[in-house]
Amino acid sequence: MGVMTSQKITVYYERFKGIDVTFTKEIIQVTGLVTQQVHLKCVSDFWPCIIFSSSFQGAKIVANVKSGILQKLQQANNYVSLRYCFRKAETGNPVTFFVAARVMGQAPYGGSNDVVLFTLQFTQRPPDDLIEIMGRLLDANVNSAKRREERILITVESQRRLNILAKESAVFIQGVPRRCILRDVSFSGAKLIMMGVAKFLVNKDAALRIDFDDPRESFLLKGKFVRSEDVEGRKDLVALAVKFDETIVPMGYKIRINDYVSSVRTGDLSVEQPGDAAAAKAGPGGKQAAAQPDAAKTDAEAVEEPLADGGK
Repeated sequence: MGVMTSQKITVYYERFKGIDVTFTKEIIQVTGLVTQQVHLKCVSDFWPCIIFSSSFQGAKIVANVKSGILQKLQQANNYVSLRYCFRKAETGNPVTFFVAARVMGQAPYGGSNDVVLFTLQFTQRPPDDLIEIMGRLLDANVNSAKRREERILITVESQRRLNILAKESAVFIQGVPRRCILRDVSFSGAKLIMMGVAKFLVNKDAALRIDFDDPRESFLLKGKFVRSEDVEGRKDLVALAVKFDETIVPMGYKIRINDYVSSVRTGDLSVEQPGDAAAAKAGPGGKQAAAQPDAAKTDAEAVEEPLADGGK
């Protein structure tokens, strides 16, 4: 990901400032939150705490009060600073900052009187780092619904900008890996070319693996084959559209796709393939998602060698 402009950060802040993000295990992993380095500062003392949720205007944290934090809060008139720490995926370096806040409420947490959920209200706009990290996540979540069916054709240029390691990948059918070539991807699905017979594959459950670089990570996208197309001149190959189960699409994958979609002009997702602009708006199950014959032939030539020993 490139350096984010101050204008983009301002847009994120205005659009999402009131939205709370709950820090589930997946969100912690995607954002790179270093939970061991999160602390609440009151006067000159620090208390370890857990971020339950956060927005750009406040946060909810969980802390143990047996250490005397309640007395310190009273002395400080409930003014505190919340210390965030994230690890940048691109570099592995930690990013640490404080956000000034005031405790607006508290309640027992998990049925224990010793563990309390504090509600914090920020007294100033948080640092740009927090807005950037959470803004990317929120923007990806919104666009995965609004632009769910916009297809990205996998060309040399789009593959480079997406940081996809290779068009050659694997799809798991009933747990058995089969080699395939990626034809296009979207928030909600993908098209691939592989060896096989369409009637034995359509409506079968599938899990497509896509490998990314910078940083290196792989996603297993579970779904179902919903449609097939012939590959011109190749009876042993079939083009298949897989529709993902959108309830379990990894957030990290959404962010990858969103970073690309946000970097190109609206309606320009298929500029590398003239005549396919309409298809870019149709999802894996759309009528306009047919592969162009010349492009299919190119992929057929590419898929033949990788699949020669594993597509039977």
